[in-house]
Amino acid sequence: MSESIEVSTHLPASPKRIYEAWLSSQEHSAFTGGTAVIDPKIGGKHTAWDDYIQGTTIELEPYRRIVQTWRTSEFPPDSPDSRLEVWLEKVKGGTQLTLRHTNIPDGQGKSYESGWAENYFEPMRKYFS
Repeated sequence: MSESIEVSTHLPASPKRIYEAWLSSQEHSAFTGGTAVIDPKIGGKHTAWDDYIQGTTIELEPYRRIVQTWRTSEFPPDSPDSRLEVWLEKVKGGTQLTLRHTNIPDGQGKSYESGWAENYFEPMRKYFS
């Protein structure tokens, strides 16, 4: 069994700016407050939040979409990686960022839903303001 969530926020920056920051070790670390190491290419590995999150980038549509495998240290060892799709849509005043997070271990979806808001969306709004 697995869960899926979709969360969205408006950010005061262009899709290009957010895309480039998401895939930058330095900027990803700066906007989350936790160390991130990102190889910004298809097949490249990524870690975030001081190795709490890890995965691989599997698809890139420049300035529009990032798809990554994603797991945390809280995933059961036998659980497959989840899939994270980051959608960037240009809207008035910036970008609508939508995260579609699928294949989350059963019982963990609600926690990650609030985690995205608290640990990504809120600090990203401050960072890009």
